[in-house]
Formats: sequence, C-alpha cells, structure tokens
Amino acid sequence: MTHRVQCLVAAMLAIATPALAGPPYLSDDPEPTDFGHFEIYAFGDGKTAREGTAGEAGIDFNYGAAPDLQLTAVLPGGFDSAATGGTAVGLGNVELAAKYRFLHQESAGVDVSVFPRVFLPSSSSAVGPTHASVFLPLWLEKDWGDWSAFGGGGCELNRGGGSKDFCLVGSVLTRQVLSDLQLGVELYHQTSDTVGSRSSTSIGVGARYDLSHKYHVLAYFAPSTQNAAESDQYSWYAALLFTF
Repeated sequence: MTHRVQCLVAAMLAIATPALAGPPYLSDDPEPTDFGHFEIYAFGDGKTAREGTAGEAGIDFNYGAAPDLQLTAVLPGGFDSAATGGTAVGLGNVELAAKYRFLHQESAGVDVSVFPRVFLPSSSSAVGPTHASVFLPLWLEKDWGDWSAFGGGGCELNRGGGSKDFCLVGSVLTRQVLSDLQLGVELYHQTSDTVGSRSSTSIGVGARYDLSHKYHVLAYFAPSTQNAAESDQYSWYAALLFTF
C-alpha cells in the first residue's frame, strides 16, 4: 500500500469514528452522535449520602438520526440501599431525548446544542420518581489541539411527590494525554431537587480509554464539596461504550 493510500484510509477512518464526549461526566456536550452511527453505553452509576447508596445500571442508546441530530433512549434498572438496612430494586426512570446542534465551531467558534430529555415514571418510588419530568438544557463546546472544554446547564421541571424543580450547571476540561487515553476534570453544581434537601457542588475526575475504535472504557469519580452529608458524599460512573 502506498503512503498516499495509507493516508487516505487513515483520514476516512478518522471521519467515520463517532465523536466521544459527555459521559462519563455529569455535564453533557453538544456533539451529537455522527449521522448513521450508534453509541451504546452499558453503564452503572451511583451516589452515596448519609441515608445510604442509590444508583442505576442499564443501557444508554444513541443514534445519529440525521446530521446534527441524535436520538437517545436510556433503559435503567435502579437500586437504593438504605443505611439502616434493606435494598430496593426496580425499573428506574426511562429517558427519551433528542440532541440538536444548531451552531458549529467552524462558523460560530463554538458548538451549541439543545438536548431536552423526558423522564418517564419509575416503577417504584424507592428507585425513582413515580411521575414524569422534563429536563431542558443548553450545552456548549470549544476544542483546540488536544484540549476540549464543554459544559452548560439547564433546569428540570420535576414536580410531584417530594420532588421539586431544580437547575444545574457544569463545566469540563479534558486533554488527550495519549492517543488512546483522555483525562478530564469537572466542576458541577445542582440546586436541591427534593423538599427539604440542599444544593450540592462537586469536583470530579474522569477518564476514557479506547480499547479500539469500537470499544471504549469510561470511568468517573466525584466527591462532594458542599453539603456532602445532606446531599451526596461522592458519586461515580463506569461504562463500556460501543461505537459503530
């Protein structure tokens, strides 16, 4: 194979590789899944607070339905382990979402997307709200060299039971330290989401390791720096990502 052909094949593979950002961080990014491609996360996440540990495990399915348009469905199984004993398990809040990027770095200097999400009622109040809610965020991103900065925020309409409307904001800085390893740090803040709870702030670290152009491992850990005992002492996320 000639050098010119090798360069052409490498360029085609780079173009065909779906963009990877957003997970494992709490903040999302504005880059939709590439048109005609899939991103599927087999994930687990959780947080620990004074009352116990709660989290989810499931599948996060993303499809590039059109240029700049991503369709998302998340099917989680939830668990809640109380500090006083006993564990509840059930179907969590199924998520349906659509991400649309309406500004591009090439023309506007920054990528910008909306990514509204609908959360369906959970099967049990022990593992999630038993009412529907809607999250309305705006996400931005700027890339330069091996560095990338993304984040934004939004508010969730989440009234019902002991829940209440809340807002969040987050920012992430990542660097491609090796050809197959990306590291990042995140600053994240969320107002209280239930009656009687308090706002929380955390500083997290994340990593993504590319086993190949199809298989990727993601991990995240974030200790809380505000109201840790009342909100969450730390949160975590781990996933195996399939891209094709």
